[in-house]
Order: sequence, then structure tokens, then C-alpha cells
Amino acid sequence: MRKSIRPDSVVFQEADLPLEVAILLIAGMSLLITGVLLFPISVGTFPYYENGLFGLLLVMFALQMVTLGKTPFGDMRRSTLLVAVGVLIAAIGIVTCFIPTFTQIPRVLLLLCFGPGGFLLLLQMCIAPDKLRTWARYGGVFHHLIVGCSLAYLFSMLAAALLWGRGLLSTPMTGAVVLIYGLAVVYLAVVLRKIYAMYPAAQKGSEGDVGLSINQSIILLTGVFMVLLGALLIPVGLGLLPFSGSAQLGLLMVLFAVQMLATGNTPIGPFPRTWLVVGFGLLFAALGIVSCIIPAILVSLLTILVGVLNILGGAIGLAKVVQARLQQPEGPHGSVPPELIRLFVAQLILNLLAILFGSAMLIPHLIPGLVIGVILAANGCVLLYLLYILTVLDAMQRRMEGAV
Repeated sequence: MRKSIRPDSVVFQEADLPLEVAILLIAGMSLLITGVLLFPISVGTFPYYENGLFGLLLVMFALQMVTLGKTPFGDMRRSTLLVAVGVLIAAIGIVTCFIPTFTQIPRVLLLLCFGPGGFLLLLQMCIAPDKLRTWARYGGVFHHLIVGCSLAYLFSMLAAALLWGRGLLSTPMTGAVVLIYGLAVVYLAVVLRKIYAMYPAAQKGSEGDVGLSINQSIILLTGVFMVLLGALLIPVGLGLLPFSGSAQLGLLMVLFAVQMLATGNTPIGPFPRTWLVVGFGLLFAALGIVSCIIPAILVSLLTILVGVLNILGGAIGLAKVVQARLQQPEGPHGSVPPELIRLFVAQLILNLLAILFGSAMLIPHLIPGLVIGVILAANGCVLLYLLYILTVLDAMQRRMEGAV
């Protein structure tokens, strides 16, 4: 007899998946899928959109910088300057995905991240007193950490060499190298998850003067994504720029996946971060990665999926916002704090724009392309404004807690 899935099944248990591990898993998946696809690409079975891969990898580097203070050259203090640099790199990665002719700057950035970055990380591992020598003394899983880090850093430098000399290896050989590199990154992610489970304090990110939470950091990058997408769609609609709609949808799916793996937030609302949610997040990531690398192959599917998710998410979010507003306690003298009113208005507009955008995805020519660009840019601006309100409310809460 088949066993039914019980509520206490593993898939419904809370997932202990630190953000660093989640980002490494998606980055490793990007390399694994690219390595596998390069074999059929080499014989002309599929077309290959190099900018989609380059932009996706830059966004992965930026995510680590903005959320954790981890750069391609080592851990740094999570300062305002570092977050600004991370946002700039994310913006370059987003434009790289969208615009096929934007090639030189992303190639140079990736060359620096993979080459000097991999070398410096390997050097730091070897000479830092709290790394290689300490890990070797600890033994056990830390020996796996040495192997995982060493492989990841060495293959990072090899990836830089392949970027520098594009004809250094044949396409199938390049695919094999990228595939092994992806396996090394996934292996490192699995080892780090085990270490963080044994030593929870080790997963603490770099401290600094930036008080953005994980969710707020992802809102920041999503807002930048929407603003850039909306702004670029205007000259695209006028025929002034080429545009990759496939990579646009793919990158959006990857951002959905990061949120799902990191916090349990999905396009239709927050859920407990169970292994089921993580599984759907990895599926979203895989679909997004393929769409970034192979033009047009998943456009129809992802257009419908993104449209439906936006409509459902907007409708559910709208109902929750209205319900929360009706149940909201009033302040002194029957007034509602202005910050909460602004929060309500921002959430209301965001959900309405999500429904409008989802409808435009599902119904062709419902809204002119130029207007869709304006809607997306407005969506991004409102997201960034929402982030500002959330940081203000967090600061108010900290002041109140400090006064108690």
C-alpha cells in the first residue's frame, strides 16, 4: 500500500537552510545547468545566450555582498558603501541579462571576480590562522570544507582563464569544466549547511552599519530590478534597444527562488519555510536559469506562470492589506500613526500594480508596451519606498525597545 503524506512528513518540516547556503546552491545550480546545456549547445541543438549567464552570475555575487557582506575577494564589513557597490553590480547584472549588446563591462567584472577573487580567497584560506590550519586540526567535516573551498577557488581561477582565452578549450570541454565547478560549489554548500547546523554562531554575517534584514535586502534588489526593467522597456518599445524577454523572465524567477529559499516568501505570500517551499524554490531557480541561458525555450510557460502568480499574489495581498487596515489599532486621540498609513498605501498600490502587470502578461496587447514599462518602473519605485518605510518602522521599534 502507498503511504499517504502526513503533516509531520519531512517535506513539511522547517528547513534549516542558511542564506549563504541558499545562494551557493542557486549559483551551483546555475553552473551545473550551464555545464549540462553546453553539450547540446555545442552541436547546435539549442541557441546560447551568454549574456543571460553572465548577468545571472553577477546578480549572485551582488546578493552575497548586499545580504551577507561576502565579496568575491573575502568577507568585509557590511557598510553602506559595500551595499551600494553590491547594488551597482546587481544593476549591471540585470542590464546584462536584458540587453544582448551589453557585453564588455560584465565580462571584465566576472574576470575580476573569478580570477583575482578566487586567488585571494585561496590565499586567505591558506594563511589565515582561523582557516586552513584550524580546520585541519578540527578534522571531520572540516576536512570536507578544505576540499570544497579549494576546489571552488581553483575552478574559479580556471573559469577566469576560460573567460580570458575564449578559445582555450572546445565547447564540450568548457561544459565539463563548468559542470565540475558547479558540483564543487554545490558540495561546498552542503558542507557549509552541515557545519552551520553544528555551530550556529558560525553563520553570522559580517557586521556593519547597515540594518537591512535579509528580506529587506531582497526587496532592495527586486526594486532595482523593476525600475531598470521598466526604464529599459521604454526605449525597447520604441525600437531603440534589443531586449531578451527570456532572460528577463528567467532572472525574475531566480529572484523569486532566492526569496523562497531564504525566508519562505513566495509570489503569492509568505509561508513557513518548509522543505516543500524550498523544493518549489529550487524548481523556480532551475526554470529561471534555463530561461536565462537558452533564449525563447520557456517564454510561453514562464509568461503564464509569472502572470498567474502576479494576479494571485496581488489579489491575496490586497485582501490581507485591507483586512489588516480594518483591524489596525488607532493611536492616541483616535489617530493612526502616519507611518502605518504610508505603509498601507504603498502595499495597496503594489498589489494593484501586480494585478495589472499579471493581467498584461496573460492578455496580449491589453496594455501598450510603453505603458507596461511605466507600470514596472512605478512598481520598483513603490517597492523602494516600501523598503524605506519598513526601515523607519524598524528604527522606531528599536527606539521604543531601548526606552523600556
